[in-house]
Amino acid sequence: MKRLHQYSQYFIRNPRLVANLIAKSSVTNTDVVYDIGAGSGVISSQLAPVAKKVIAVEFEPNTVETLRKNMSMYDNVDVIEADALTLPLPEEPYKVFANIPFHLSSKIVRRFAHERPPVDVYLIVQKQFANKLLPEHDGFSSQLGMQVGVLFEIEIIKKLRRTDYWPHPNVDTVLLHFHYREKPLVPQLEYERYCRFIEKTFTNPDFFKSAYVRKFGTVPKSTASGLQLHDWVQFFSTN
Repeated sequence: MKRLHQYSQYFIRNPRLVANLIAKSSVTNTDVVYDIGAGSGVISSQLAPVAKKVIAVEFEPNTVETLRKNMSMYDNVDVIEADALTLPLPEEPYKVFANIPFHLSSKIVRRFAHERPPVDVYLIVQKQFANKLLPEHDGFSSQLGMQVGVLFEIEIIKKLRRTDYWPHPNVDTVLLHFHYREKPLVPQLEYERYCRFIEKTFTNPDFFKSAYVRKFGTVPKSTASGLQLHDWVQFFSTN
């Protein structure tokens, strides 16, 4: 699948490895699971025996045909030709397990946070990207990490080897897990306003400083990236 290299998507070829990764997840026979960027269906084929239903989503027309052929033996796999960024998401509970194109990681994560969030999301992503989403990695926070962190608990499940893929990527990758919080730190109805607040404070140092002084009565000792998740929840509560 040469077309996938230009889109920074690398496929795991070993079904046994995929099965082992799925075994580390919460996917059961009661779950509807979306495989985003399904490619030839290696992940979907391993989800099929475990999940109630698998939605294999692929955007590239030629690959969709291969995917349909490979998935024809599974009664519980539906193949959908669609863009993951515009695909209608279900109202009923669902999960995601996918090896997504690296260059779309931020957009896909934002999509799942802003619109009908899944119960659990398992994404194979660049390790560097994953670290930016962890709430207190190296004492620094990222804009996206602080936005999604109030809705999801985030953790790295497993580090992968570059040789697990073909072609081999030139970056390290991990299986990243997002679990929707039983009680989000910011109510879902306030989430869009919270995200706008985070964006403005991260991109406008003067606004960050003035808003911080109004809230806490003192000048901040760090930039926006120096605040941790609990700080942002408190910071937002009266702004």
